[in-house]
Amino acid sequence: MTVTDILTPLRAQSPLVHCITNYVAMNIAANVVLAAGASPAMLHAVEEITDFTPISGALTINIGTLSAPWVVGMMSAADTANTHNIPWVFDPVAHFVSNYRKGVAQDVLALRPTILRGNASEILALAGEAGSGKGADSGDAVKAAEAVGVALARQFGSVVAITGPVDFVTDGTRSARVAGGSEIMPQVTALGCSLTALMGAYAAVGPAFDAALGALAHFKVAGGMAARQASGPGSFQVHFLDALAAVQPDDLHKVVVA
Repeated sequence: MTVTDILTPLRAQSPLVHCITNYVAMNIAANVVLAAGASPAMLHAVEEITDFTPISGALTINIGTLSAPWVVGMMSAADTANTHNIPWVFDPVAHFVSNYRKGVAQDVLALRPTILRGNASEILALAGEAGSGKGADSGDAVKAAEAVGVALARQFGSVVAITGPVDFVTDGTRSARVAGGSEIMPQVTALGCSLTALMGAYAAVGPAFDAALGALAHFKVAGGMAARQASGPGSFQVHFLDALAAVQPDDLHKVVVA
């Protein structure tokens, strides 16, 4: 399967994506997944995990707004996904800002996610490297985190996607970069979290490396399309959702610069 192939089965199958994400991201993440062609479900209660995760095509875990009950649900969902061979994506949002968040991120990472997605500062910090992130925003260049991404991919058997102006994705052996998008995208809250949810949709229908690459490309193409019509961050969000639905499979390879 190639990056051009994967969007067609996503839209044909409309996989159910179990998204454990944060309060800020829930609405936009659900709309992003819907616009792209999949079916999101936003639930995190541990009491539902063993019933719901097994019927999902993929799971995504985002630690943006942590609390103890949510962590129990996250760990249970990841364990359940592993048991049932369900692909899952981990987004360690700003995990370096508190000791509690650091510990949770390492516990989730130890369960070996199918795909790990973060900005450069988050990826560097996961490996114990000093970065210059500010909250959920990266202060480091993607290039600076690429070697660490490769090492993490090899250590945990995960595909690692590092996002920024030019994204980098690796499975520890192969790698690719994705260019495009828009400078407006960081001005719209939770778009990165939404990308994690979309990556889950892609992972439900294709191999992990191709899924990560496909989701990155879909976002970049849609971002470029939306920017040509938007007058600012508010109108960009509306046009971005429309663009996600308008992107065609043959558009995806145009932004991949392997």
